[in-house]
Amino acid sequence: MLRPRWIGMLLLCLVVAGVFAWLGQWQLGRAVQTNAVPPGATEEVQPLADVALPGEYLPEPLVGQRVQTRGTWVPEDFIVVQSRYNDGALGYWVTGQLRIDPDVSATVGPTSVAVALGWASTEEDARAAVEQLEGAASVSETVEVTGRLISDEGPVLPPRGEDPQTLTRMSPAALLGQWHDVDALFVYRPYIASVEAVAGLDAISSPAPVEGSGINWLNIFYAVEWAVFAGFAFYLWYRLAKDAWEKEVEDFEDDRASGDDPEPAAS
Repeated sequence: MLRPRWIGMLLLCLVVAGVFAWLGQWQLGRAVQTNAVPPGATEEVQPLADVALPGEYLPEPLVGQRVQTRGTWVPEDFIVVQSRYNDGALGYWVTGQLRIDPDVSATVGPTSVAVALGWASTEEDARAAVEQLEGAASVSETVEVTGRLISDEGPVLPPRGEDPQTLTRMSPAALLGQWHDVDALFVYRPYIASVEAVAGLDAISSPAPVEGSGINWLNIFYAVEWAVFAGFAFYLWYRLAKDAWEKEVEDFEDDRASGDDPEPAAS
């Protein structure tokens, strides 16, 4: 182990272990630096631009935050989403593309956010609400929307045999594929569940988010993993050095058993 070759290997392992230790410390810092919001903070209405930015994922402490923004509805972009539960009842959501006013937008270009406007128990009621909303959207009136900001549920394929445009998840990414006038458009990844229903729809049940423990156990697990990797770097050095030593001893004994005069190992 005192030979230059193995001392060099040890120095290399020290560097590798140091990198692993730094990664473990970084993960641990992310686990304990939770930036948890104060109790009840999600119920205080905040401007949308102060809570999230277009194209960014919504941080965990801000999921369910009440936000407010204003803009105009884009005609022909009121879309029905199936398989939506409201207080245990299965039904439909009516959604729309809200083109945010430039004076409250966080970007320098056109920006939109998907909004869930209300719930209907039947598809016929949802389609009727869409017709009413389309008529109002043609006037291009500025509206103010208040609701909870919720993370994208992720797009999924429609059920077999259904229309390919059928949506069963509230996903702005999937809605974007059916929206109009989207050239150079900035889009929010999360969506807003409006607290007030429109066009004869029922209000969407959206209770306050349950407060978590404030500790990210996944990051703690990763920190432990990096510590194990750092220890393994030293074990690997020890194992390689020991294997080389055992091989030299074995060769020495073989040479002595054969009657040869073994040459001394190079230092």
